[in-house]
Amino acid sequence: MQILGNLRIAGQGDDPQGTKLSEPSDIVVDGEQILWSGAARDLPSEYRDAPRRDFEGRVVTPGLIDCHTHIVFGGNRAAEFEMRLKGASYEEIARAGGGIVSSVTATRAASEDELLAQALPRVDTLLAEGVTTLEIKSGYGLDIDSELKMLRVARRIAAERPVTVRTSWLAAHALPPEYREDRAGYLLDVVIAGMTRGHCEGLIDAVDGFCEGIAFSVEEVRQVFDHASGLGLPVKIHAEQLSDLGGAAMAASCHALSADHLEYLGQDGIDAMARAGTVAVLLPGAFYTLRETRLPPVQALRDAAVPIALATDCNPGTSPLNSLLLAMNMAATLFRMTPAECLAGVTRNAARALGLSDRGVIAPGKRSDLVVWDISDPAELSYRIGFNPLHARMVGGVYV
Repeated sequence: MQILGNLRIAGQGDDPQGTKLSEPSDIVVDGEQILWSGAARDLPSEYRDAPRRDFEGRVVTPGLIDCHTHIVFGGNRAAEFEMRLKGASYEEIARAGGGIVSSVTATRAASEDELLAQALPRVDTLLAEGVTTLEIKSGYGLDIDSELKMLRVARRIAAERPVTVRTSWLAAHALPPEYREDRAGYLLDVVIAGMTRGHCEGLIDAVDGFCEGIAFSVEEVRQVFDHASGLGLPVKIHAEQLSDLGGAAMAASCHALSADHLEYLGQDGIDAMARAGTVAVLLPGAFYTLRETRLPPVQALRDAAVPIALATDCNPGTSPLNSLLLAMNMAATLFRMTPAECLAGVTRNAARALGLSDRGVIAPGKRSDLVVWDISDPAELSYRIGFNPLHARMVGGVYV
């Protein structure tokens, strides 16, 4: 047991228009669990003899959660970055054989050890900014063995680094060349069969799908989700990024944990998400990289009380972003989200997007994932650009 003393707790209030900061407070931690938190003067007598670490009035938040990443992949797509600068659109690049499919060859060719070696520096950058929980998707293998290889690497990251990793099966990301004329065959032979195998091997925490004109239809993703439901796996969706196909509404009808991207989300989708409690995960890194102009409907999501989370979408093509703090700044600057909304978006709402009820807030019974910052105002986490004010990070009660 230990006392983290003289801290100002941020990220606890429900007011989206202001970032509340507590009076000087103590947090009592025992192993992976928070036992007590509150004003220092109210510390219960049974805890007063525990070892104390004085943080001299610094600000503490829950550990940050990056709830949407594709951080395991082979190679890079810098050439496509240059193509976009010359005017090519995301859809044009994808239809010409670039985009997701262009990462497949490198990912298939790489061994687990090689993929791990490439991924760890990206992971370390996020951890250095206070990330304590990380979601990692498959989706660059597009055959069963390669997709499972990616998820095994994700599990190894959790063993190699002090971070919780949640995995998502995203074989429904794109069609590989060998199945270009057999969509139904790919869904059955790879997406569904591989999901069953990965579930049996304990590699899958959730199932995802890319519902878009350049990817899979609403009906095709529903087929994937129906199989996931039969296995007892929760679902998530990439939807309404380039058009409004109704993917978010369909996912909400399947009680999806989250619908992600959402620039073209309409009111029907918003209402369905509100009824289902599906989290909206906004990805400003992709919006920025693709130079999009269609903003996600932030105010309509607010009005419907749909929880909004933020993530890096770290991937080799459309969001080569390795900074969750920068994603917060982008969300504030580009999407006009408040600093309090941004902080909630990478803590409690991000936890909800992963189906994790044991973290994202500082309260008794919650996991002791905490980040201490050298700041005077929590808004600084969204305000600063290219500056990391991390002072200390605790994961499961252990300083790292």
